[in-house]
Amino acid sequence: MRYIDRINSPEDLKEIDKQDLPQLCKEIRSFLVKSVSKTGGHLASNLGVVELTVALHYCLNSPEDKILWDVGHQAYVHKILTGRKDKFDTLRQLNGLSGFPKKNESPHDFFDIGHSSTSISSALGMALSRDLSGEKYKIAAIIGDGSMTGGLSFEAINNAGRGGTDLMVILNDNQMSISKNVGAMSRHLNDIRTSPQYIGVKNDIRKILNSIPIVGESLGRFAEKTKNSVRYALVPGILFEEMGFKYIGPIDGHNVEELINVINRAKKMKGPVFLHVYTKKGKGYKMSEKDPCVFHGIDKFDIKTGKVLKTKVYDTYSDVLGKTLCKLARSDEKIVAVTAAMPEGTGLTPFQEEFPKRFFDVGIAEAHAVTFSAAMAENGFKPVFAVYSTFLQRSYDQLLHDVCLMNSNVVFAIDRAGVVGADGETHQGLFDISFLSSMPNMVIMAPKNKAEFRKMIKFAIDHKGPVSVRYPKGSASMLLHDTISEIRLGKSEVIFEGKEIALIALGSMMEEAFKVYGMLKEKGHSPLLINARFAKPIDKEMTELLKSFQHVFTFEENVVSGGFGSNLLRQANDMGINVSNYHIFAFPDEFIPQGTREELFHIYGLSTEKMMETILSKIEDGNKNA
Repeated sequence: MRYIDRINSPEDLKEIDKQDLPQLCKEIRSFLVKSVSKTGGHLASNLGVVELTVALHYCLNSPEDKILWDVGHQAYVHKILTGRKDKFDTLRQLNGLSGFPKKNESPHDFFDIGHSSTSISSALGMALSRDLSGEKYKIAAIIGDGSMTGGLSFEAINNAGRGGTDLMVILNDNQMSISKNVGAMSRHLNDIRTSPQYIGVKNDIRKILNSIPIVGESLGRFAEKTKNSVRYALVPGILFEEMGFKYIGPIDGHNVEELINVINRAKKMKGPVFLHVYTKKGKGYKMSEKDPCVFHGIDKFDIKTGKVLKTKVYDTYSDVLGKTLCKLARSDEKIVAVTAAMPEGTGLTPFQEEFPKRFFDVGIAEAHAVTFSAAMAENGFKPVFAVYSTFLQRSYDQLLHDVCLMNSNVVFAIDRAGVVGADGETHQGLFDISFLSSMPNMVIMAPKNKAEFRKMIKFAIDHKGPVSVRYPKGSASMLLHDTISEIRLGKSEVIFEGKEIALIALGSMMEEAFKVYGMLKEKGHSPLLINARFAKPIDKEMTELLKSFQHVFTFEENVVSGGFGSNLLRQANDMGINVSNYHIFAFPDEFIPQGTREELFHIYGLSTEKMMETILSKIEDGNKNA
């Protein structure tokens, strides 16, 4: 029997001899590759933490001891060791195993996780509450070097180092976030990891310096000054030691026996301890080792070739953004592009290659990216910050205070706006209209198709003030591709004239609204179909036009509260228009779980069939009351 087949809990793991753990790690890697090839998921990051996860569960006693993952997409091995390997065929599917730690999924998951740089903060909060309760369990926070570029991680380190509570922070240093890491912290960690001789030098220097006899006050000061100078020159991890942590490392993250020895030693230490572990992202599967960025998050693939089984999607909105920016930047040297560690994911790689001096990857630091962009705008440049909707949430204050307050000309290219599917609650882009629409000076746009998206990018760059252009994951729509009229601020577009029934769609929902339009035509109705274009400002002429319609239906891929439909309803009410006949098609004010777009649209009443049922019911009710 394979070792992996014997493990259904961390207690089972402890029954395996240490000398057999490398074989278990090999089996886990094989299991991961086979499983993820069938479901898709985050592969490279999990292959890189196999030995580290095994060592943690071998040394600690979960769930009494707490293991907290940063981002959480590298917790697959943790799930395997905590009794969930039999559910991996449901990974990231509707009602299936989550791709991230979830409290309601297992007693071994202590925090719902999905965004970067949070693990040290949550671990410290648990550690201090543990101390207040008089308990003694251990807490380990695992954070990647990519997540260390997020300011929250340093806020937590600063707080933890000052307090002195028992806490273990483990840095999983693989020189990657999704893309290759950038910045001074990355260089610093690379200096440490590429100089393993520092480990011995560190201990030897301390012994020598501490043995110097102190003769007189002046000699003592000299010795201390010399000690500190040499420590800065030769001791690795001095940054973390100066912030109050005991630094151990760098450690080979693929030597499970060494990891066990170090973790056992670290858990006996008092106060905060910082373990620096270096790993290889994608370890053990040559395809992911070769291209860890592609295998960070991948669809179903062929194990032998590494090729994705799903037909490649061309001309995504991300692709269109990159190509369009390049074209515009050739004639406008003030255009610059900004990303928070996601040049590939947001389609900016072509811009990076063509305009390297005008491309800025700030690392996983969305708040910094926003203020950075605002400052560039105030200096006469035209920054375009391409970012996923779910990650833009992390910079709310900077958007409001550092961009909108000054009316800075920053363009926010909001990728993955709407349902993203398999990544679930933490990644659905369903809140951006709501939190952006409350910000003065912010303009919010959404294209109905590929050609309109190109025009919106140009419009946004030329506009004087902040503009958000939101667009969904996947192929850029070709629907109504020949019907692109001039884009004017706050003006909608009438697609088909009509009477009695008005259909108003924003962005990606034009696909569904167009189908509804066709079904209503087949039933003898003649509805008005409008492309809203702007979620803010909302077209007042369009709103005035709606007075003459018996039924008004709005369509958007956002939560209902604070979304396009609710803001249109408010505007109509303010204009003295009867809004009792309005119906908003949007997601409820809930966190939407993982599942395919089609599954989620059906569940929440946004599929074409479900919306037609609602519309026909509303029309019938209206006729009865007439």
